Amino acid sequence: MGVVILLVMAAGVAAMLSRKLPTAFALVLLAVVIALLADAPLTGKNSVLDTVLQEGAPALAATMIAILLGSWLGKLLEETGIAGTLVRKIVEFGGDRPVFVALGVLAVSALVGTVTGSAPAAMLAGLIGIPAMIAVGIPKVTAAGTILMGIAAGMPFELPVWQFFSTALDLPIDTVRGFMLKLFPFALAAAIAYVLVESRRRGVEHAWAVKSAADRPASRPGRRQALGDAPWYALLTPVVPLVLALGLDLAIIPSLLAGVLYALVTTTRPREMNRRLLRTLYGGFEVAAPPITLFVAIGILLAAVKLPGAVDALEPLVKAVSPQNAVLFVLVFTLLVPLCLYRGPLNVFGLGAGIAGVLIATGIYPAAAVLGMATSYNQVFGVADPTSTQTVWSAQYAGVSPQQVMVRTLPYVWAVALGGLCVTAATYL
Repeated sequence: MGVVILLVMAAGVAAMLSRKLPTAFALVLLAVVIALLADAPLTGKNSVLDTVLQEGAPALAATMIAILLGSWLGKLLEETGIAGTLVRKIVEFGGDRPVFVALGVLAVSALVGTVTGSAPAAMLAGLIGIPAMIAVGIPKVTAAGTILMGIAAGMPFELPVWQFFSTALDLPIDTVRGFMLKLFPFALAAAIAYVLVESRRRGVEHAWAVKSAADRPASRPGRRQALGDAPWYALLTPVVPLVLALGLDLAIIPSLLAGVLYALVTTTRPREMNRRLLRTLYGGFEVAAPPITLFVAIGILLAAVKLPGAVDALEPLVKAVSPQNAVLFVLVFTLLVPLCLYRGPLNVFGLGAGIAGVLIATGIYPAAAVLGMATSYNQVFGVADPTSTQTVWSAQYAGVSPQQVMVRTLPYVWAVALGGLCVTAATYL
């Protein structure tokens, strides 16, 4: 039966890769089929309807709320001009020095990446940052990759991601935070190395050669110009949730709410507060809808793979192919890094979440070791996957293909994954 379940998972991967089914729908269908193959009853304890669908759907509710708050805060950074001001100040400081401009945009991308991930973060940093980098001679592929590498550098501090791994892997926030702090130096070093190496790799590409990219209209330029620069104290908004969650050990949802309130109070007149509050909240819902849908599906899949019948069927097979030696662990899972690309089986925001659940439910690896593996892979997916929304947006806005960005960024994020897996093996195995 375990072989059949693995074949069903492979079929699910094929359906997602070929885009026959959207990822969320494929995961729910997989969950139901796995539950039926595991001899789960339709209703009652450990059942298809009550356990997998009813209990699984809201299992990641805390993550969904964190995603919504992060998206709300991201909309505030956009509408109040905070993100645009940060990028403009960095570009002004860098002047006509390409590497300085790129490093500055990288820093802003990392800061924005701590608040919200995916395409919203890429847009917040990239709408101004990408044309500015291209205009001073940064190659188009490098400009797109700089935004993505910056977001990835901020990802270890993205509070909704902490909440996701904490809930999905049933780990305390302190454990997730502790590993993310260990992963951050690898992500930061790779991001800086990318800018320093790639900005010089192909020489200077002058603005006249990339006029079409530089002349792309930014989002609502008239509104941005009308807003002007945000006050200096409002620019601290992205740091507020981090200080509360990381420095003062406050829970994630209150920390994000504090960031939202700080952004509103520091940029909005009292008479406009109500309208901006509702407008940006509704905008946040629009941004958060796709990931929330995905997290509903992931919760359902996790409930299915944790059913006793599924665990009993999969344990001997997964155990037979999972390396126990620390060196082999690092070697094997480093070689498997490409399987998290193109919505592959190790993509943690897809079938990879189910595999992580199997590894924990069967007791093959400690939950903390699975955390290390999953977060290391997430650094790769968040930058180099040509199907991820932030990669597609950044590449297209810069005037290149997502595959070009993948080729240039993959060696750097692969090295980050290697570093994360080494720390995982040394710490938890």
